[in-house]
Amino acid sequence: MDLLIDRFLNYIRIEKGLADNSINAYARDIRGFAEYLEKKDVSADGASKGEVIGFMSEMMGRGLSPRSINRALSVVRRFYNFLILDGIIKRDPTLDIQSPKTWFTLPKTLTAGEVDCLLNLPKGDDPAGIRNDAMLELLYATGLRVSELVSLKSEDVNLELGYLITKGKGNKERIVPVGEIALAKTRNYLINSRGAILKGRVSKHLFIHRGGKGLTRQGFWKIIKRYALLAGITKDVSPHTLRHSFATHLLERGADLRSVQMLLGHSDISTTQIYTHLERERLKKVHRQYHPRG
Repeated sequence: MDLLIDRFLNYIRIEKGLADNSINAYARDIRGFAEYLEKKDVSADGASKGEVIGFMSEMMGRGLSPRSINRALSVVRRFYNFLILDGIIKRDPTLDIQSPKTWFTLPKTLTAGEVDCLLNLPKGDDPAGIRNDAMLELLYATGLRVSELVSLKSEDVNLELGYLITKGKGNKERIVPVGEIALAKTRNYLINSRGAILKGRVSKHLFIHRGGKGLTRQGFWKIIKRYALLAGITKDVSPHTLRHSFATHLLERGADLRSVQMLLGHSDISTTQIYTHLERERLKKVHRQYHPRG
């Protein structure tokens, strides 16, 4: 890797005509990337998009600014462009990687207490209230995307064995376990609510509105907004907030990142790594609040 870096820096110096200070900055960034790959036991030509994002995540974890991380990504991009031009590699792992600026818009989450307030709020004994109660509980229990939740069919949920089957992005199917409370509320909905809403009509959808058709994403978005307001939650709450809360609370309680990735249906673990940053931020806040010299 050292030889490749030296050739890259010579190429930058001669072909691009950059000043010494710029060359030194390039050298720091690309050698930092090389050290990261060495820790991962990955060669430059064997690096994937996941390694590049992992390098950026590590920089973010060390508190570097979005500007610094963006500069490092730019250097890594140029490095791989050089390797392609030189015929050393054919695949560029930096393609389609978003600017790190977007990484710092962290997903909004609820505290465990706020989730309890939302889920324990009385929804009513009418068919719609029972349905809403089941949907909110199931969403937090599984971390489904709202599109996955409203697309569920009755046969997708196995109440006896405690799991559901869903199809996420790319039409990829996954099996997600469901907790006892969510199972009980879903069972209550199926027994005491769904038939009353259908009124003899037939629908393939698990969750339906009073017209007998499947509930839409927009319809459920309005439902969760209304209950969040009634629960006294001042944050801007959406269905995705519960998905983010699901992932964050699992990690806070010791779940490993790979398991959370599988539960969320992320094809690349680098997408799940944003939640590790949330956990680091929480730990920093705890340290500042409770350490005597924080």
